[in-house]
Amino acid sequence: MKRIASFEIDHDVLVPGLYTSRQDGDVVTYDLRFVRPNTPPFLPNAVMHTIEHLFATYARNSRLAEKVIYFGPMGCRTGFYFLVRDMAEADVIALVQETLAFVAGFEGVIPGSTAIECGNYKEHDLPGAKVQAAAMVTALTGWTPEKLQYPKA
Repeated sequence: MKRIASFEIDHDVLVPGLYTSRQDGDVVTYDLRFVRPNTPPFLPNAVMHTIEHLFATYARNSRLAEKVIYFGPMGCRTGFYFLVRDMAEADVIALVQETLAFVAGFEGVIPGSTAIECGNYKEHDLPGAKVQAAAMVTALTGWTPEKLQYPKA
């Protein structure tokens, strides 16, 4: 079988940040890396779940909502994929920074966190999600389109 694009990236050189993973037509996949790969501790499932709910809800209600396709976790628990359509790189960076700031400061009931709305509604960690989001706000301070390229070995 042909190797998928994400397995072609040298994970030994990745650090927390935002990277362009791939482009398929007008859909661009971004790699929002919270944790350096293969360097525990990894993101706990409950933290990832909460970030997913808050990030997806905020981004899909933002001024760029119609361009947001998907936001979801990486199985390796080091970050998330963010898929958008026809969005300028500067707008992606700004939306990610704004959304992470929202997560870092969120108070209240996590959207979609009832049994009717979610298949694992009891597994959330808002305090942990806020800590991780705040760390990413710091990591992405001053991020520019030039920094969206994966680092080289």
